[in-house]
Formats: sequence, C-alpha cells, structure tokens
Amino acid sequence: MKAAVIVFPGSNRERDAVAALERASGTKPHLVWHRDTELPDVDLVVVPGGFSYGDYLRSGAMAAHSPIMRAVKAKAERGLRVLGICNGFQIVTEAGLLPGALMRNAALKFVCRTVHLRVENTDSAFTGKYRKGQIVRYPVAHHDGNYWADAETVKRLEGEGRVAFRYVSDSGADDPLWNPNGSVAGIAGIFNETRTVLGLMPHPEDAVDPLHGNLDGKPLFDGLVEALS
Repeated sequence: MKAAVIVFPGSNRERDAVAALERASGTKPHLVWHRDTELPDVDLVVVPGGFSYGDYLRSGAMAAHSPIMRAVKAKAERGLRVLGICNGFQIVTEAGLLPGALMRNAALKFVCRTVHLRVENTDSAFTGKYRKGQIVRYPVAHHDGNYWADAETVKRLEGEGRVAFRYVSDSGADDPLWNPNGSVAGIAGIFNETRTVLGLMPHPEDAVDPLHGNLDGKPLFDGLVEALS
C-alpha cells in the first residue's frame, strides 16, 4: 500500500500518522506540503490532526481551500481512500467530502483523554479488521470536535450505515455522559456514501504501539494495508 500524508502549517500529528502507516505497511508514506498541486501515485491519503492555519476562521476552513486539497477532493471523487483524523476530519468536512460540521465542544473546553468507541460498521477498508459492535479505545485531543448535522442528514447517515464509530461508555452503552464533546447521536466518525472517505475525531494512530497503552488503532491501519495492497 502506498500512502501520502498531507502537511499544513499547524499540523502536529503528521509524524504519528507516518509512524502508524510505516509500522503497518513497511513502507514510509510520502509527506505532501499543502501548497503542492498534485498527489503522488498512492492508494491512501491521510489528512492528519493539528491546528491547520492556526484554526483561524473555523477549524479546517482555510486548509480545505489549499491547493493540495483540490487534488485530494478530485481523486477522492474517483474513489481514492481518504482518512481525515481530528483536524483532518474538520478539513475534509469543510472541503465537502463529508456532510455536517465540527463545532466547539459542548463544554467549551479542550478535551484530551482516552475515550471508548463502538465500531458501528465494518463494511469498509478502514474498519474491516474490527467486529461490528466492538468497543475500542482511542485518544482524543480537540477543542472543536462536536459533530453536528441536521436531523435529516443524521437519519440518512444512520440509515445508510455511514456512522463508523460512536462514543459510548466503557461497557458499550449509549450514554451522553461519556460523549466528550456533545456530538449529535454520539457520532465520532462517519463515511462518505461509498465508504471510501472516513473522518473521525479520535486518534487511531496514537493507539498502535504498546507504549501507547493499547493497540486498538492497529486494526484500522492493518485493514487498510490488507484492502489496498
């Protein structure tokens, strides 16, 4: 599997993404600067976490219009897999690759801790190595992770199986008290219509090494390698 990781001014998780991809695939991904206009020949693009352009205007709003994102969007529309993590979720949503918006956390505070997620759909290259209903732990670190969409959009996402991950309690129960940011319906990650684009706020790339405290993010990257190699 050949991969590329996009780098913006203010990105701070690109090295984590590179390490996770290289660990899974044995091949170091390309680092692509935001001002580049073309992507290398790759199977996967990762838009990583951070604070692109200092989160001015809205998180991800300026990065969504960078030269490289025009290339990402064009190739995504032709089936290229795209993984947007944290700020990357904000960017691909602002770019129109996913519906909805990421707003300020409900408590208006930065949240940084490990959360519990339920895997809601395993019919994708991203989630194929998990079991449906499996509870996993990923870290979160964000201030604007409150996913919102109107009721009709949420109904469509649910009905089409496009909710990938949902915030739940440690026992796997739907519980608003365990929702770290107030996201509607506890949504932590969603797919596009073809499940070739995944956006999620938690960080699977920071749960792939024993030193991270758990390996729950490893199946996501292993699954991508298996599906795209």
